[in-house]
Amino acid sequence: MDLFAPRTPPNQPLAARMRPATLDEYAGQQHLLGPGRPLRTALEQGALHSMIFWGPPGVGKTTLARLLATLADAHFVTISAVLSGVKEIRQAVDQARQHAARDGRQTILFVDEVHRFNKGQQDAFLPYVEDGTLLFIGATTENPSFELNNALLSRARVYVLKALDEQALEALLMRALTDSERGLGAQRLSISNEARQVLLGAADGDGRRLLNLLEIAADLTPEGGTIDLELVGELLNDNRRRFDKGGEAFYDQISALHKSVRGSNPDGALYWYARMLDGGCDPLYIARRVVRMASEDIGNADPRALTLCLNAWDVQERLGSPEGELAIAQAIVYLACAPKSNAVYKAYNAARQDVAGQPSLEPPLHLRNAPTRLMKELGYGQAYRYAHDEPEAYAAGEDYFPEELEPRQYYQPVSRGLELKIAQKLEYLRSLDAASPNQRRRKS
Repeated sequence: MDLFAPRTPPNQPLAARMRPATLDEYAGQQHLLGPGRPLRTALEQGALHSMIFWGPPGVGKTTLARLLATLADAHFVTISAVLSGVKEIRQAVDQARQHAARDGRQTILFVDEVHRFNKGQQDAFLPYVEDGTLLFIGATTENPSFELNNALLSRARVYVLKALDEQALEALLMRALTDSERGLGAQRLSISNEARQVLLGAADGDGRRLLNLLEIAADLTPEGGTIDLELVGELLNDNRRRFDKGGEAFYDQISALHKSVRGSNPDGALYWYARMLDGGCDPLYIARRVVRMASEDIGNADPRALTLCLNAWDVQERLGSPEGELAIAQAIVYLACAPKSNAVYKAYNAARQDVAGQPSLEPPLHLRNAPTRLMKELGYGQAYRYAHDEPEAYAAGEDYFPEELEPRQYYQPVSRGLELKIAQKLEYLRSLDAASPNQRRRKS
């Protein structure tokens, strides 16, 4: 099968026509394909193996799989997980067996969007990968650790493909402009420096996107003309950067926002907030996450933070954009600049862990209400000390845990913000406990 014929039908999109026919034409991924790098070494040694290509859109996952098939002189069969199922997998296996019987050549099965296959469909590959019927190459934009079966991952090596850098994008753009056979060379077009830089930035590491934009610009430019900044600006109206709602980029960016807040860096936090909005994220989602940050990372070091974040959420719901987005930005900056404490977060998790690891222990009798005579006769509420009637409104030495459980100190305030004062207060109250003759005796 000749995958890269010398001439490609001219009615194909530019991105399809410009698929590289050799590794030298392939743009980017030098960390995998440079001299001495793992994938190139495997190619040179003829030691191809099943693999997963993980990377953002438009970085050459499909193209690289086709190149590997060509260089390995293997048959290439491709299916899309969006449109295919177990039936298509079996058909691909039958083709692989026919090819092996006819000419002895290996078959590479390329599965695009492999993360869209369910567990059963992914399992269908395993016996044929295991017995060598075919080499499996899957492409995914999602984290394979979360989206692919461990059984499949254990039989394939994961290669991470990166977004194309400016140098790789520029090489791709210039090759498309000058290639007379597959590209736009016959139109004798040029591009201004300003337009080129804007196009490279708008591509956002996506080679296919770059070529699609270039092709539209070329269609709107007369033969022998120059693609200028004004034309490119018109093409990029309402341009958005790479952002996949619910996908890997989504979680990476909200993680970066959260960690910037936790790290007390308001500028980094604002950058990631702006990136998420630019990518089309719902501001209300960010507002909810910001409320979480207020409890998890600021806590009682500055209790006002939680109120401010709830107010920002309310503003977004009432006013929408852009007024609400500014209120969320205000809350984000406040959180980043506020004193930090995860003491409540840690204390809550420790209490939950204790509860999960213990049987259902009963409250001690002195902490129970006694609304009936029987309950009073059984000792409910007996010897309970009403804190407001005690000196300093504190029942020194009182015990509030089940009798079978030693008292715990889950909450350990930090020495920052309001929690510094809280820590001093708790230390004082514990000193009263230690000096109190009312320490409740516990069952041995």
